[in-house]
Amino acid sequence: MAKRDVDIVVISDVHLGTYGCRSKELLKYMKSINPKKVILNGDIIDIWQFSKRYWPKSHMKVIKHIMKWISNGIEVHYITGNHDEMLRKFVGFELGSFSIINKLLLDLDDKKAWFFHGDVFDVTMQHSKWIAKLGAVGYDSLILLNSAINFFTVKFGGSPISMSKKIKNSVKSAVKFINNFEKIAADIAIENQYDYVVCGHIHQPEMREIKNNDSSVMYLNSGDWIENLTSLEYNNKQWRIYSYEEDSALNKKLDKNIEDDFEEEELLENKAIFLNLMKEFQFENAIKKK
Repeated sequence: MAKRDVDIVVISDVHLGTYGCRSKELLKYMKSINPKKVILNGDIIDIWQFSKRYWPKSHMKVIKHIMKWISNGIEVHYITGNHDEMLRKFVGFELGSFSIINKLLLDLDDKKAWFFHGDVFDVTMQHSKWIAKLGAVGYDSLILLNSAINFFTVKFGGSPISMSKKIKNSVKSAVKFINNFEKIAADIAIENQYDYVVCGHIHQPEMREIKNNDSSVMYLNSGDWIENLTSLEYNNKQWRIYSYEEDSALNKKLDKNIEDDFEEEELLENKAIFLNLMKEFQFENAIKKK
């Protein structure tokens, strides 16, 4: 399958290191595109829930493919999120075509685009981080339970369901939070005269115009790679939401057909280095809290 050329791809909320992460599907997608610029819009690595006991090869392969993009000179901007907030101490770091930042402003065909993760608007993150972390563990457990239920549902001829989606869409407070999040992001973008505001964080893929009095802005959210399996793509002066589940040509392709050409020994060696690095992040963070 020939790779699709994409001017910009925005990927967020991958949560590598958790059981709910759909790394194999993400790797297929990453291998199917040829981007000029990659924006990793937060929560790519879930340092909150990181455990040395769980780091599958497919998670390491995602990291390796990102490194391959960088080594090929593709611009990769890593915007920090709340689950990978420990990386914020490295904001400003640049190496070749790679950078770690908190936000990004781009001029896209005479229009201004503002990229950031979005956790800054989350009141829980600001005042009760322990509740947010507890919720993250509960969410991951729900995804695990959902996967088990869907395994048997599909096996007996049923259609898969998303329990967390149903909860989010039915609980009024969750719907209100999403609406408030989108409105706040849009209002600030309009105030700063941006044409696009691009977020992640809430795992809700979206692309719509939001108006405020006589002004408006295009609000975009890249969704996630746990439930929705979505990203944002900018090409030929247009944005679109990419959905892996709607890409029938790709999601039916067997994993073995897209295997990386990385040597097994090299993969394991890099995995060991990466796991030790993540443990150091956690150790340093624990010292700061004391």
